[in-house]
Amino acid sequence: MSIPVSTYRLQITSAFDLDAAAGVLDYVSRLGADWLYLSPLLTAEEGSDHGYDVIDHGSIDPARGGPEALARLSERVAAAGRGILVDIVPNHVGVNTPHSNAWWWELLREGQGSRYAEAFDVDWPAGNGRLLLPVLGDGETELDRLTVVGDELHYYDNRFPIAPGTANDGAPAAVVHDRQHYELVNWRRADADLNYRRFFAVNTLAGVRVEVPWVFDESHREILRWVHTGQVQGLRVDHPDGLADPAGYLDRLHAAMPDGYLLVEKILEGREQLPSSWSTDGTTGYDALADFDRVLVDPAGQDALDALEATLQDGAVSWAELVYTSKRAIADGILQSEVRRLDRLIPEVADSADALAELIAWFPVYRSYLPVGRPELDTAVRLARQRRPDLDATITALLPYLTDPTHPAAVRFQQTSGMVMAKGVEDTAYYRYSRLTSLNEVGADPSEFAVSVDEFHRRQQTRLAVAPASQTTLSTHDTKRGEDVRARISVLAEIPDEWAGLLAELRALAPLGDAPFENLLWQAIVGSWPASTDRLIGYAEKASREANLSTTWTAPNEDFEDRMRALVRALADDGPLARTVASFVDRVEQAGWSNSLSLKLIQLTAPGVPDVYQGSELWEMSLVDPDNRRPVDYTVRRDFLDRVQAGWLPPIDETGAAKLLVTTSALRLRRDRPELFGRHAPVEAFGPAAAHVVAYDRGGAVTVATRLPVALARTGWGDTTIMLAGHDWQDALTGARFDGGQVRLADLLSRYPVALLIPASAAESPPHPPHLSLSRRSPRA
Repeated sequence: MSIPVSTYRLQITSAFDLDAAAGVLDYVSRLGADWLYLSPLLTAEEGSDHGYDVIDHGSIDPARGGPEALARLSERVAAAGRGILVDIVPNHVGVNTPHSNAWWWELLREGQGSRYAEAFDVDWPAGNGRLLLPVLGDGETELDRLTVVGDELHYYDNRFPIAPGTANDGAPAAVVHDRQHYELVNWRRADADLNYRRFFAVNTLAGVRVEVPWVFDESHREILRWVHTGQVQGLRVDHPDGLADPAGYLDRLHAAMPDGYLLVEKILEGREQLPSSWSTDGTTGYDALADFDRVLVDPAGQDALDALEATLQDGAVSWAELVYTSKRAIADGILQSEVRRLDRLIPEVADSADALAELIAWFPVYRSYLPVGRPELDTAVRLARQRRPDLDATITALLPYLTDPTHPAAVRFQQTSGMVMAKGVEDTAYYRYSRLTSLNEVGADPSEFAVSVDEFHRRQQTRLAVAPASQTTLSTHDTKRGEDVRARISVLAEIPDEWAGLLAELRALAPLGDAPFENLLWQAIVGSWPASTDRLIGYAEKASREANLSTTWTAPNEDFEDRMRALVRALADDGPLARTVASFVDRVEQAGWSNSLSLKLIQLTAPGVPDVYQGSELWEMSLVDPDNRRPVDYTVRRDFLDRVQAGWLPPIDETGAAKLLVTTSALRLRRDRPELFGRHAPVEAFGPAAAHVVAYDRGGAVTVATRLPVALARTGWGDTTIMLAGHDWQDALTGARFDGGQVRLADLLSRYPVALLIPASAAESPPHPPHLSLSRRSPRA
């Protein structure tokens, strides 16, 4: 059973298909990455750039190259001695165009009599025996716009099937509609009345029940064919928390691919660990991302930034309270239909929706996996009773149902809590809390401001012991800000008073009247500068609507949004706004680059399987999707790689070539010298600037990274040293040699803020062949 040493994530689209991926394999291999990591490949909705809206489980998307292209790619990957990891989507399918999804089309045509009624999670009684489809506009006579076309009902460009024998009498379209197994309703009814499970609040992604054996078989037959024919060596499971039985699903998937590498996209809250019973090699690494970011944040800046946030929010902000209010609003709003469905599953307890929503709002993690996770439910019960003592009797009555793993309500509660967490925290609270937005990242807790170096080492040792095959990551298609945007924003913790002054100046020049959002927006602008106007407008619109305060998705505030867009457009002119921003970026840019190089080296050398998101070997200045799925220019990256491998030591500048040097040096060393990465031991620093270094020995390879560069620039390293073993050392980045023993950081880090040291004897000996190690799975595997 093999695991990758590292992965390189590629977004496979119609514009960058599987043959294009084959075209960059040589570059990725020379960069030093081990396996390719591909976004979903099954046939998706036409025009989908992400692939999470699968419409046909039986085929590779022709737009992404089809089966022939995967065969060609896998042959080249195998010849290069690499592997392929593919993202799969078991929780939901795309239903935006019903006629393109055979399962959904038959369900609409045949209703409860359809074979596929068992595949979808539909509450038929709640729709009076019909499936509610929220597609109609706001007009009172929208059904008059229906037309019968052959054996279909059409509503504008939307097509729906007609059940056999229900239109033979030539009845008007509206009458024919009333005879169908579905009912077209106003789009606004989805929030409260939807009667099919979906992905979060996306009406066009319908949940499927992979816990049903034949549904698993038919939805995974093509995927497992890739594994069994050796075309694919690993799978990444998207959103397992949406499934009725994640552990059972993983058991079945592992049984079908016992020698494969199996990851789950699981968000862990705080110190939460993966259930030890899961048959998986680990997570996709958001928990690691949070630790890597925070060890580079200056804890001394917290009080000043807390005070600024309190001023902007008109009072001290409690992250826990903000999470609660955001989640409760989601449970009462766009996911109310899910709470009402839970209520219907427990008819023995009257009027339980309010209590259920309260429990979900206080649930401290994404979900439980009963009987695992019962303490989290107990926590939610305690907090809900404290907040709403009037609900005590109802909560008490609900507990026998919610704690019984076999009860449908308990299963559904577990599926629902994760939805509300994702929408309430990641897609709402993250956009309302502006203290230091580099901390507002997927899988992270913004209330944890910084991590000490000692705590950082402890967490890495835990990861090595508990989940050595888990991925680590810095940027993905889901991150709210690219890694180097976050690295620059984190500098603000070192100069909080300067930031407060700048923010006041910017707000005076371009007021929006929403102080916390202005703080969040200006951090994004400074962090990504110089981003294009279109990119920044796209971010500003999405961020402001997700915050759901000054404007919303369903009722945009045109006046606010016009002023917001005008603010962004003004940055394109050489006026006071642009000059003010540019001047401040000049102040923090070098420190941001220092953070970036430290962040990258730490991620690539820390315990776990590091993933490099496409193109992030240069500066990754993306904002939230779809900005982070922009095309990557591999021509410039090839050129830089050629020059680096020819001996070029690039300057630290806007090109990002220095980051490519760090990336390729670390990746190649991990791949070619795995024996140097078997442990995690802190390397202590001594001297006046000891707080400015993170250093550790991975078993021969020693990482040295700078932290808090603004303060360091004022004092320098002075006589600060680290203690190494007494043999000679070589920096894998620069080739510079150093004597062992006490090593002065001023000498070691004279060119770059990072160093990757290896024994000089190892540098002189030929590399070992790529290392294949045994997967470490749970006992039940």
